[in-house]
Amino acid sequence: MLGGYVFASPLTAQEMQVDLDPARTTIEFMLPATLHTVHGSFKLKSGTVRFNTATGAASGEIVADATSGDTGNKGRDKKMHGEILESRRFPEVIFLPKQVDGKVPSSGTATVNVQGSFRIHGSDHELTLAIPVQIVGENITVTAEFDVPYVAWGMKDPSTFFLHVDHEVHVRIAAIGRLMLVH
Repeated sequence: MLGGYVFASPLTAQEMQVDLDPARTTIEFMLPATLHTVHGSFKLKSGTVRFNTATGAASGEIVADATSGDTGNKGRDKKMHGEILESRRFPEVIFLPKQVDGKVPSSGTATVNVQGSFRIHGSDHELTLAIPVQIVGENITVTAEFDVPYVAWGMKDPSTFFLHVDHEVHVRIAAIGRLMLVH
């Protein structure tokens, strides 16, 4: 969920690329419900983002595997995949970055705002994320936390007469990747 970074050092405009490592990325979610909170996770399929250091213009995509959603409860997961996410029909959740606002040093930490489209359940939704980043050499560590108003975005409300769940899912992503100059 990165976008472009505008570096604080006096570099000339460059195209940079971030490749996220799926093996070193966690995507977790929390959904408050009656008497408990549901916790779960998804797996990252891929993540590559290119950006211009001068303009902040960004492109690429971060792709999560919707079919990998797991809460540790087979019955709940079956309902989540079959009725809410419809993951057979919509097997991916994708963030398409468009613009980055903020500056980061060539090494160190900062927070940038990344604007883009969040594609879930067959629809795109504009989203701006405040993303803390840490850069050490070629390694970049990012975190992002945001809420997905899934019911407002057209997905089924799983609440029943006795069980009520929140209409927003809280998502937390922690990723490590490689930052490099594009030639």
